[in-house]
Amino acid sequence: MASSTPANSSPVTSTPAATTTATTAAAATTTTTTTTTAKRKPVFVKVDQLKPGTSGHTLTVKVVSSKTVLNKGRSAPSASLNPRPTRIAECVVGDETGVIVFTARNEQIDLMKPDATVILRNAKIDMFKSSMRLAVDKWGRVEVTEPASFQVKEDNNLSLVEYELVNVVEE
Repeated sequence: MASSTPANSSPVTSTPAATTTATTAAAATTTTTTTTTAKRKPVFVKVDQLKPGTSGHTLTVKVVSSKTVLNKGRSAPSASLNPRPTRIAECVVGDETGVIVFTARNEQIDLMKPDATVILRNAKIDMFKSSMRLAVDKWGRVEVTEPASFQVKEDNNLSLVEYELVNVVEE
């Protein structure tokens, strides 16, 4: 007797296996569960609590002054490498415990107007010429908030304190 289906092809067995695999993959992607973690409440710190080499600070400060130190526009050769202009300003910010120099970059400069009250989230301490500078990088945030009621204590400038790195040898 002659068979009606060719011996080297088996369309019946390959098609269901492929369909089952596709269905299983689709079911696996739709049944993934998303776990949400509870957000941590921010712990607000004061300026006098800042220490060298620390990060993750959230603080409410008033802007005392702002001075642009670098305003680099686009130049023809480097426009393709760095399409955005670079702006850097040094702003003196503080609260009722002291003041510190805040290094504002690009869009942050527009928010740092004198007498404005801002919340700095995920701020870090950078060391520049042996003194502390406060900065907010791309992982942090600068937000303008309603005016605060405190008076800035300008005679306690933490950026004027000079630090020295000391290596301790244990014996």
